[in-house]
Amino acid sequence: MTFKELGLQEELLSAITKLGFHQPTDIQEEAIPFLLRKQQDLVGLAQTGTGKTAAFGLPVLQQVQLDDKSVQVLILCPTRELCLQIARDLESYAKDLRKLKILAVYGGTSIGKQRKQLKKGVHVVVGTPGRTLDLIRRNSLDVTSIQNLILDEADEMLNMGFQEDLKAILKDTPSQKRTLLFSATMPREMEGIVQKFMNHPHTIKAAKQNIGASNVEHHFYVAKAKDRFATLQRLVDAHPEIYGIIFCRTRRETQQIADKLMSAGYNADTIHGDLSQNQRDSVMNNFKNKNIQLLVATDVAARGIDVDELTHVINYQLPDDPEVYIHRSGRTGRAGNKGISICIINTREGKRLSQIEKMLGKEFVRREIPTGEEICGQQIRHFIQQIKNTNSDQNIIAQYWPLMEKEIGHLSSDEIINRLFSMEISRFLETYQNSTDLNASLSKKDSGKDSRGRKRPSNWAAFTLQAGSKQRMNPKRLIALVNEQTDSNDISIGEIIVKNKTTYFEVDADKADRVESAFSGLIYGDKVALKHAHRKPEPTQRSKRRNNRTSHQKSSSRKRKNRNKRRR
Repeated sequence: MTFKELGLQEELLSAITKLGFHQPTDIQEEAIPFLLRKQQDLVGLAQTGTGKTAAFGLPVLQQVQLDDKSVQVLILCPTRELCLQIARDLESYAKDLRKLKILAVYGGTSIGKQRKQLKKGVHVVVGTPGRTLDLIRRNSLDVTSIQNLILDEADEMLNMGFQEDLKAILKDTPSQKRTLLFSATMPREMEGIVQKFMNHPHTIKAAKQNIGASNVEHHFYVAKAKDRFATLQRLVDAHPEIYGIIFCRTRRETQQIADKLMSAGYNADTIHGDLSQNQRDSVMNNFKNKNIQLLVATDVAARGIDVDELTHVINYQLPDDPEVYIHRSGRTGRAGNKGISICIINTREGKRLSQIEKMLGKEFVRREIPTGEEICGQQIRHFIQQIKNTNSDQNIIAQYWPLMEKEIGHLSSDEIINRLFSMEISRFLETYQNSTDLNASLSKKDSGKDSRGRKRPSNWAAFTLQAGSKQRMNPKRLIALVNEQTDSNDISIGEIIVKNKTTYFEVDADKADRVESAFSGLIYGDKVALKHAHRKPEPTQRSKRRNNRTSHQKSSSRKRKNRNKRRR
């Protein structure tokens, strides 16, 4: 089938043809004609890489009334990166729809500029839940007449604690709108949203879990925990042309790994929630232009990364949720390319790997961590291939030939070749001169337990948020707000006390600076949103009950995962 046969108009067809879209994916083939023909609600279940943005974006763009400057389409997604990616994709699809206006709204940047743009008139708004709700409450974003509401990666929004924000946004939207929900999974919490806010939705499931799944090989290497970084270094050295993403669990670990790689001379950088938007954009542009070979990222920050040519995905740590592994591995093996997804596991993680295999429906291949000798051999072969593929320009060389002859004319061709190769791989020869075998055996007593070993923080930092029950603040909403502003869900939150106009809460003291920085510039009413708390307020009976449920929990997503595990 072609896109033209799906019923798309000429302006959209010409734009996507220039983008290299030739044949629709499974979900596009089903969703596009359905959305063009019917006004029925839709649930689309599809993994990363199946082309969901075009599946909902192309038909809703075609149905926008360009002469009407009100917001007609609202798209909600979990992170700033994904928000920007969706907006950029829609803008590229609508390149020939001259009057169509698209705006991305998200935290961590000036809300004033977003309000001014909304005032000028916007047809399509793509936003994160927290910033979208903030704009609605400031009467800057009117969602009372939208025709299409899209919830993209809805499962991830629930995992990040945005359930209350979603409900608050949805209640202001018209009942006659069409709601489209796209997700990789369908947890029970989302079934509740479907039942409450959707009207007899049609369901589409992508035939393939991931469009590139058949092109992806899954390898694993077993090493002791202390040798994890050394193993990563060897794997990178053994693949000189690697272009990939290294996934870590936390932003601190992400920064540490990236710093180590860069200090060792690797072409690497990192993306995580502590970076400013300008820094994120710079890193992403460099990575997409292949000026960066290795991108070290957290799962949350990687949402919205859309690169088809990745050769490898490396899991520095196994994710807790097998679904997350499927998302990660789906970053490679796209657009007909082959890819490799690598897991570095410790000696007690065999059972967890088996769980991922079962869900993935594919068997992992165990590979041996390369020796220093193998790495040096691989680097020499790579250098030889570079020489063979290089076309020499005799005219340029000719003008410098006298200089070269004067400086190295006394050396034989064999000596020159020997010195060139020594210069090229000297770093690897020195690094691996006395290298040891890093391969380890899987423990026979592998219990399959979580290997994170994270402990509850011993020190807390306290803050006061200038919003309380009067502003409909509650512990769940507070957790969701922290998650959105910091663009992560890895910050431990301690006691929460919601008063009438303020909310007291505690965070891991090691993360206090990050939280304070993330909230800088955020204003509630005429006051700065966040301040250090110098004393703890007396809890009300209501907040005591709430804190019994929420105190010392990492995030609402952690509780949800634990409940789901017990149900299974």
